[in-house]
Amino acid sequence: MKLRWNKTVAIASIGALAMTAVPLVAGNATSGAAAKPTYVIGVQGPFTGADADYGDYDYAGVEFAVSQANATGKLPFTLQVEKFDDQGSSTVAPGAAQKAVGTKNLVAIVGPAFSGASQVSYQYYHAANIAEVSPSATAVALATGTNSSFLRTVADDSVQGLADAQYLVKTKGIKNLTVIGDESFYGAGLAKAVATDAKTLGATVTTKSIANINEGGGGNAGAYSTLATSLAQSAPKGIFYGGYAPEFGLLIGDLASDGYTTAKHVLMSGDGSNDPALLTSTSPKKAANGAFLSESATGKVSYFTGAMATAFTKLTGVKASVAIYAAQSYDAADAIIRALGAAAPSSTIATLRSETVTGLHAVSFTGVTGPIAFQTDGNLKIDKGSVQISEVKKGKIVLITSVG
Repeated sequence: MKLRWNKTVAIASIGALAMTAVPLVAGNATSGAAAKPTYVIGVQGPFTGADADYGDYDYAGVEFAVSQANATGKLPFTLQVEKFDDQGSSTVAPGAAQKAVGTKNLVAIVGPAFSGASQVSYQYYHAANIAEVSPSATAVALATGTNSSFLRTVADDSVQGLADAQYLVKTKGIKNLTVIGDESFYGAGLAKAVATDAKTLGATVTTKSIANINEGGGGNAGAYSTLATSLAQSAPKGIFYGGYAPEFGLLIGDLASDGYTTAKHVLMSGDGSNDPALLTSTSPKKAANGAFLSESATGKVSYFTGAMATAFTKLTGVKASVAIYAAQSYDAADAIIRALGAAAPSSTIATLRSETVTGLHAVSFTGVTGPIAFQTDGNLKIDKGSVQISEVKKGKIVLITSVG
């Protein structure tokens, strides 16, 4: 059921959530005005460090969905949202996941935001039968098995990689492409997808692998000077970087210092670099102008619009127009709430967690980002949404087109 917004209400209720909640309320009618249990939906992602914007946007989307669900007054429980900071790091993520698992009344997780963090967190959540619904972890290898406890509301890197390759080869006419992976679980996977598809489309592709710096933070200008000099000498017409914003910014700056600029070449990266941290890590900042960035089925301003965008910003303080993956987080939370509402109201937390995993594989609804229903491996049943391409223009990331 689609959302219907009451023009006189700033934050409208979710009609379908009310529908799933009504039978449970009726079933509990004999308890009268007994206090409702409180359940926690966790959000795991980076809330500190260079990539903290991603965590903040994910949290805002979940906060918005939970606020609407609680506002209906028809749920047989009350929901809270809690942050679990993994800094986007596969080193920090296990501790964040274990903290979440041990949190009283936690029923499910939205996240982790990053693929590497998702990879190392999965064992802890899976062992505790806790569902993870990631809005942005796109590594292909994350979705495996049947009735998986890892699900995602975003298309994976096989979709984004193909779109990136098509944009580079078909739209920009790149015949000589260098693809660089940052050795992270996410960056290496996306780079491999882009390289494979670019070759299929007829481009001559050279691949390189370089270590990222502190998994999305730290590093100084000159960190990639040796690589930059080598690239400037070989002068490929285009470069694709699979990795994160802080490192891509450093690379762009080092390339510019060797005369390899966006004025004569095409520089592109994926959603891991589509973040303001790119602009702050590039020196000189103007060197980032002209760089292209993709986002896997995100939409930037096309999902939270009108009254919904106004309500989102009023509640969260986050501008809907810049909140990458907030809409996917909203749909992830919505799916969790629906699955939770379908579970037996008398279940223990341990049973409720397991029932929520099972329930997620049964949900089917039209979310703000499109149809939400999951395959047995956790991928969306319809995961071929458009990939959006942005360009850095005058120090701002600007949406320019869609591919797919």
